[in-house]
Amino acid sequence: MNVIEQGTDRMSGTTERVLTDEMVAEIQSLLPRYPSKQAVTLPALHLVHERLRHVPLAAVVEIAEILGLAPADVQDTLSFYGFFKQDRPHGNVRAWVCRSISCHLLGAEEVLAHLSRRLGVKPGETTADGKITLEYAECLGACEFAPCMLAGTTLHRCLDAQKADQFVDQLK
Repeated sequence: MNVIEQGTDRMSGTTERVLTDEMVAEIQSLLPRYPSKQAVTLPALHLVHERLRHVPLAAVVEIAEILGLAPADVQDTLSFYGFFKQDRPHGNVRAWVCRSISCHLLGAEEVLAHLSRRLGVKPGETTADGKITLEYAECLGACEFAPCMLAGTTLHRCLDAQKADQFVDQLK
């Protein structure tokens, strides 16, 4: 049996794949651009994470099959980076509040606590409507804008409770 076919639905007996044909084709299209199949592991994980908002274990197995690697090799790469979610999808927007020393000294913990109360979630959790996953980052590299938050591709600068509220209101 092909490794990709391992996800069999017990009720119907049919095989379920996590990766779509388009995702498989995109991963395969990356192969000529990298010196080895193993070098495609990280871009493949990013591609799957972007589409599914997490990388379930079944996707790890499928990526390994495409790249001719052991699933443990793909899992090692995935688990090294805190960016990837594996157990469940993250929200449509991931809000990373920086906790570096600069941000910490200028109130990042208070902003994170305010957002946590306002959204009704703890850091690492996703709102019930699936819109926002609140997280903390060790450093966003934007100390001159402390405290800051990266939400999607937007850097929110010099945050305080009022600016955090504006961010939440903008998403609702």
